[in-house]
Amino acid sequence: MSSPELLISVLRSELRAAGVTYKMLAEQIGMSESSVKRMFGQKDMSLSRLAQICKASGVAMEDVLRQAADVTPHSDTLTLAQEKSLMAEPKLLLVAICCLGHWTLEQIVETYSLSQAECILHLIALDKLELIELRPNNRYRLNVSAAFHWRPDGPVQQYFREHVVSDYFNGRFDQVGETLLCVPARVSIHSAQEVVQKIQQLVAELARLHQDDRKLQPEDRDGFTLLVGFRSWEFSTFTALRRPEAKPELPVLTHQISTKKR
Repeated sequence: MSSPELLISVLRSELRAAGVTYKMLAEQIGMSESSVKRMFGQKDMSLSRLAQICKASGVAMEDVLRQAADVTPHSDTLTLAQEKSLMAEPKLLLVAICCLGHWTLEQIVETYSLSQAECILHLIALDKLELIELRPNNRYRLNVSAAFHWRPDGPVQQYFREHVVSDYFNGRFDQVGETLLCVPARVSIHSAQEVVQKIQQLVAELARLHQDDRKLQPEDRDGFTLLVGFRSWEFSTFTALRRPEAKPELPVLTHQISTKKR
């Protein structure tokens, strides 16, 4: 779906939510109802007409533009070159991760030892890398989807595996909203694939909650990180205790889900 189509689709939904019919809209903007229907059906509308419709119907134009931007299809991953560029500068990677968490420039500078000028330079670099689209007043829009993930076995994931995972699991996982589960199971490959699908649904749900809670005040939100692993695996210490003749009929699959405050 193109950008104009997205805008009109969002506008139609907003009008419906506001209880504004085509007939009512036609009367408010001085057009016939059939012309309004044709305009929406052909998905052909100028920005000035969009602004007129929003003003006449009481729908905030900035909300329509923001929602259209939020649903615009984006990539789920970065390219290898993009990830290598992030890994070449630790502070750039830090700002990138903050952007993925929708932090503002002010929040980044307030939290980390970065000057405002330095942070802006990193935002410009991320814009050049096409991770974000930098906007006026140092605001930005992400150019990746809500299902974004680092490249499998890419430079960022390798770094996380070597340095981040141990630090992450060093916590107690006993605070409100935290949990750590390690559940071994012996299941078929078909069942394992079903579990993976459910994990993907969980990630999508977390992305939805993350998006909804952006409306809250910063003090009403906290940084949580979900780390999920699911693989055919057995702890090497246990493998060493196996009888030589013991051969499992099915792989031992370990499902590990944890959430922790950042």
